[in-house]
Amino acid sequence: MEGTMHTPSALPNRANRGGEMAEKSYEEEHPTKAVGWAARDQSGVLSPFKFSRRSTGEKDVRLKVLFCGICHTDLHMAKNDWEHCEVSPPPNSAPPTILPLTFLDIPWLFFSPCQPLTFYEYPHSTSHFLSTTIPNLKHSLSLALQHFFPFAGNLVLSPAGSNSPNIVYNEGDSVTLTVAESSGDFSYFTSNYARDVNGFYPLVPKLATTSTVATGTQEEVVPLFAVQVTVFANCGICVGLAYHHVVADGRTFNNFIKAWAFLSAHDCSLSIASLPSYNRSVIKDEHGLEEIFLKELWKRKSSQEMVLGPEAQVDLSSMVRATFVVSLADMERIKNWIVVQCKSKNQPQPVHLSAYVLTCAFLWVCLVRAKIQRGGGENHCYSRGEDPVYLGFIAGGMTRIDFPVPTTYFGNCVGFGRSPATRNELTGEDGIIVAANVIGNTIRRLDKEMFGGAERWISEWEVMFGSAIHVIVSGSPKLNLYETDFGWGRPEKIEDISIDKMRAISLIESRDEKGGIEVGLALPTGQMDAFKTLFVQELEALQ
Repeated sequence: MEGTMHTPSALPNRANRGGEMAEKSYEEEHPTKAVGWAARDQSGVLSPFKFSRRSTGEKDVRLKVLFCGICHTDLHMAKNDWEHCEVSPPPNSAPPTILPLTFLDIPWLFFSPCQPLTFYEYPHSTSHFLSTTIPNLKHSLSLALQHFFPFAGNLVLSPAGSNSPNIVYNEGDSVTLTVAESSGDFSYFTSNYARDVNGFYPLVPKLATTSTVATGTQEEVVPLFAVQVTVFANCGICVGLAYHHVVADGRTFNNFIKAWAFLSAHDCSLSIASLPSYNRSVIKDEHGLEEIFLKELWKRKSSQEMVLGPEAQVDLSSMVRATFVVSLADMERIKNWIVVQCKSKNQPQPVHLSAYVLTCAFLWVCLVRAKIQRGGGENHCYSRGEDPVYLGFIAGGMTRIDFPVPTTYFGNCVGFGRSPATRNELTGEDGIIVAANVIGNTIRRLDKEMFGGAERWISEWEVMFGSAIHVIVSGSPKLNLYETDFGWGRPEKIEDISIDKMRAISLIESRDEKGGIEVGLALPTGQMDAFKTLFVQELEALQ
């Protein structure tokens, strides 16, 4: 992987504009005009000039695009029906670059894009949003892309078995930025109680579609990052993002977004120490994993089954999302209960009782019990009590791998953990102890040998995604996401929309409970009701 900074072959740019904006933005041409009202119909599709109310009796969630170019009144979710701007790094500020994927990047080719939404209080009018905030966001995004330019580039996939995949940046490559306004209730989106998952999708940007290079090579070009900024007039702003994990892990992506936010809030440059390192040679493939993962890639590409998991079968029509907070006091209660139970039964207590382990163990038990109670058609998965049930999570690699990697390394430096238990173990009276034990043991194994069994990562995670019985944990409470300030103060709420179809739970640090963890969850209504009851009752029972 030496010599990773190359001049790439010509690729079709999404924006050959030589600057941060191709043309005069709409707010410069029409500072107060906005058109294109739309709302979701019963099928969940955005339809122009068609309004409907949620079955929950909430206010209409209407969206109108504030255009940065030619007007369209049609506002379906298809990308070509949305008006958008293209934001590039400043001219000649970033070198044309090819970054080969490392073996730590390749597994993420099989995952769908991440879709975080961050909500901020914003007590200003739409005209102020258009005349002041949006120009500043575009300019600061352009400056951030100067240093984090792969986000403006593309993933290039060659036909199966030919060349290894690369991330390619060319001069003029850009990020799609959509600007919109919602008339929805801002407090609804920033609440913790159960809400219809479908109401959030109008706030999520659509990544541009994959294209094929017109050179006879049949190379596929995949955009990596998109932004949508939605204003709730006089109430708030939602910064919606979509990105492919193959370009960056949570640490790298968080560094990029914080750099953008810093440049938005301050009239100064980024410090040299915070700039990303693109030296891919620091990642050492000592176990031949790149070849193993590439074979899996070509096999899946040939069969056109690239994405792991059952996304097409996930029914969002009755699904709700809610946020639960596990406080430090809750964690201490769980820990004390485990210690007391182990002592009373003369059992060794779990060796790894960190906040993360305690939270995951408690959630795992509650989720399995909730799914058994209200699983409906999924209950066949639990028919045999001795069948394995897995909890999967992402493990940071910076402190675990044997070779030094700079903290500013751009790319993925994470591994995969999978903890097994049985239904009977998790639903028994010592379910939380069992869960804490197996999660802690998995973490200890990863601490000792990060890449032990890594050749099975993809196949193991395919099992995880293939059944609703298993639990997947995304996110990390160590990233300090609530410190991301664009100049409007701390976020009011953060949601991870991609967990809906992954059947995952998200963990981030709590906004208001110091040391606490916010748990994002998307479940069918019946399972969410059961989980909420179990969450409260189980915590009370642990006193």
